[in-house]
Amino acid sequence: MASLISIIIPIYNSASYLGKCLDSILSQTYADFEAICIDDNSTDNSLEILQKYSEKDARIKVIHKKNEGVSLARNVGLDVAQGEFLLFVDSDDWIEKCTCEIAIQKILQEEADVIIWPYVRERGNESKKKVIFNHDTIFDQTSIQEKLHRRMIGIIDQELEQPENADALCTVWGKLYRRSIVEENHLRFYDIRKIGSYEDGLFNLQYFQYANKAIYVNQYFYHYRRTNAFSITEVYNSDLNRQWESLFKIMADYIADYNLNEKYVQALKNRISLSLIPLGINEISQKGLVKNKIVGIKRIICSKGYKSAIKTLDIKFMPFHWKIFFMAAKAKNAFAVFVLLSIVQRIRGK
Repeated sequence: MASLISIIIPIYNSASYLGKCLDSILSQTYADFEAICIDDNSTDNSLEILQKYSEKDARIKVIHKKNEGVSLARNVGLDVAQGEFLLFVDSDDWIEKCTCEIAIQKILQEEADVIIWPYVRERGNESKKKVIFNHDTIFDQTSIQEKLHRRMIGIIDQELEQPENADALCTVWGKLYRRSIVEENHLRFYDIRKIGSYEDGLFNLQYFQYANKAIYVNQYFYHYRRTNAFSITEVYNSDLNRQWESLFKIMADYIADYNLNEKYVQALKNRISLSLIPLGINEISQKGLVKNKIVGIKRIICSKGYKSAIKTLDIKFMPFHWKIFFMAAKAKNAFAVFVLLSIVQRIRGK
């Protein structure tokens, strides 16, 4: 008999945190699940830890594969999942013991296609709640398109008042999905090695296209371990600009293929504009002379795609410090952008 929930956990070198993650899953008050653990060829003792847990509890299923990144690891989990519902958990995070029980109860009660909840950011001894919506909410098909689906492309208008929350909804963890929608529509994750990041957002973009009803419960079930505030650029990635060009092209093609409205077009332009911050920090994270880093930033902000996007960015909704940054970017002042990014990097690195 198939388990009702398939919990998919991609693992790569998570030995330090893996025990806490698995313990939080095995302590669930709802017991009808399978935990599919995909080891992405870890070089630490993650696989050994997984095997010990699987020997103690048959619900832990271990798959070992060659290293190809989190997207393809999750896809392996989707290929073997047997549950009616899907839950994603990252191996360095953990969930509250009531997560599965309440999520199942709510999604069945409301006959919804997806349930969403907020999360707690954990960094050292600091725990900080990430607010997504202020109260429990039910989304019908129309409001899914307006408030969830389009937001997977980017934020617009008053949403720019909190640009730091642009991707608060994009994660696949913090949600419970119906597997039938995933399988019937052949949904899988894009290879992160080709798009750099945001594989979660693209998955949700596809999923929300087919969802007829979604519910949000304002309960903090998920604990996201944030070991580095800017992990995407913790190490300089020389391919990031190219990867994100591929990401943005996928989004642009999606908008065109489904003839989506102007709000989606502007949302993508805003996403491109906001990406200047992590992309710029990636640029200044490389080794070398400051003048070369400034030249690199100049090249980015003067490129056709970014220049076109920033031109349409309405900064009137933004907090003051964000306005200053994007005023400098709009003016193509690479030195000012470099200075502001250096300050951001210093603050977030503390």
